[in-house]
Amino acid sequence: MHKFQVGDRVQSLDEPMEGIVSKTDGSTIWVTTSDGFDMPFTAKEIIPISGTSLLAKAPISFTEVQQKVEPKKKNSAPTSKRKELYTVEVDLHIEKLVPSTRGLDNIDILNIQIGTAQRSIEHAIKNRIPKLVLIHGVGEGVLKSELGYLYRKYPNVVVQEANYQKYGLGATELYFQQNPLK
Repeated sequence: MHKFQVGDRVQSLDEPMEGIVSKTDGSTIWVTTSDGFDMPFTAKEIIPISGTSLLAKAPISFTEVQQKVEPKKKNSAPTSKRKELYTVEVDLHIEKLVPSTRGLDNIDILNIQIGTAQRSIEHAIKNRIPKLVLIHGVGEGVLKSELGYLYRKYPNVVVQEANYQKYGLGATELYFQQNPLK
């Protein structure tokens, strides 16, 4: 296990975030992000980095998966979950997933879209992301119905239509019911 010291550059394993260790107290390591926020981590949640950003080498294309920070709702009870701040949006329009559709027929396009949706769901479950928005568009409804079959494979997923004002009729929100960390 790496011993972190004040001034070390680190990256979060669970979130696309880099920062500098500002203080350590016991098992908690406080990291100041590039936005100026201090966030608490354990040594298992961060890794040291050198001069180059590991985010640039991430295997997931963040042009496909665009993360937005939603404003935190004021609760009377404080919460310690940092991931509730993030909603991951995945646009399943084929022009966002591949550079060219030349040579692809409808079934190939549908398979690419379903595969992307399945990888996004598994990524969200693995990384304990509580909310995922899949933007599928309106169209003829073929992709939406196939996504319905995909959702049934995941018993701890609550599915509902996404916010109409923000996405129109062409998006679905997935909420992941996860057991707390032990």
